[in-house]
Amino acid sequence: MNSSDPAAAAGRRVHSREHVDSLALRYRTWGRWGADDELGAANLSTPERVRAAAGLVRRGAVFSLALPMDGDGPMTGRNGRVNPQHVMLRDGGDMADGDVQGYTDDAVYLPLQASTQWDALCHFLHEGRAYNGRDRDSVTSRGARYNSITNLADKAIGRGVLLDLPAASGRPWLEPGEAVQPEDLARCAAHQGVEVREGDFLLVRTGEMARRRSAGGWGDYAGGPAPGLGVDCAEFLCPRGVVGVASDTWGLEAIPYEAPLLAPLHVILLVNAGVYIGEMWDLEALARDCASDGVWDFLLTAAPLTITGAVGSPLNPLAVK
Repeated sequence: MNSSDPAAAAGRRVHSREHVDSLALRYRTWGRWGADDELGAANLSTPERVRAAAGLVRRGAVFSLALPMDGDGPMTGRNGRVNPQHVMLRDGGDMADGDVQGYTDDAVYLPLQASTQWDALCHFLHEGRAYNGRDRDSVTSRGARYNSITNLADKAIGRGVLLDLPAASGRPWLEPGEAVQPEDLARCAAHQGVEVREGDFLLVRTGEMARRRSAGGWGDYAGGPAPGLGVDCAEFLCPRGVVGVASDTWGLEAIPYEAPLLAPLHVILLVNAGVYIGEMWDLEALARDCASDGVWDFLLTAAPLTITGAVGSPLNPLAVK
């Protein structure tokens, strides 16, 4: 494979728009949980499954999967997404000599999808519709009237499963443009001896974050050629009933896309299946630990900020083993 040519990268398939539409219709869950449903696959995060996931905690080892939220992040200003801007409203210099007491205070300007985050079910629209048939007018200049990420506030907890794709094939990372296919996910799960089940949160490591760090900078990480999930991965994710799928890349999907649509897997998962998408998750430390003890499932908590009407949210996901 010539890694300088993303279009020729390994695993890539060429799909028509009709293929994407057929998968979207096959896995559409509109109305499954009622005409007013805004949770989508998060309906599968039940108290019974949360209780079972809590039983996965054996050592009490906790791994944060979040990037630092600061000016050194991967954002370039594209589509208004800049890195978080942190300012002090009051610092130690605002205290006068001799003051017995004082306080510090700060603020941040933060595009909600500028770092480790969840996409809401209203983040993406296809043919004018978002999840459960909501039309484009359901997202206004004041935010989302339906399908906001805040619906996930008490549902983003359960069994997490990590699939380390490059490690399963003896590589440090996948190459730019390399597309993961459903058989790759199944092969990796079998290699690791782990099963992906209904109600799970699946984390997919491509090694892209490690590759960028090895290169000494983010480069075109935000929107450039990247490894990721191919369109047909819907046939692995949807029948298994995952609540969400997250990865260590900017957009989850292999870029360039495998079909003549913007983010075709987003169309299938977010718009139709109601499956949440997580992006820019730092999976490196967790992957090393999973490899060391051979345990690839854990309790995962990844609650969004409760910003009313938000179409996405930064978060600090925690994997607990």
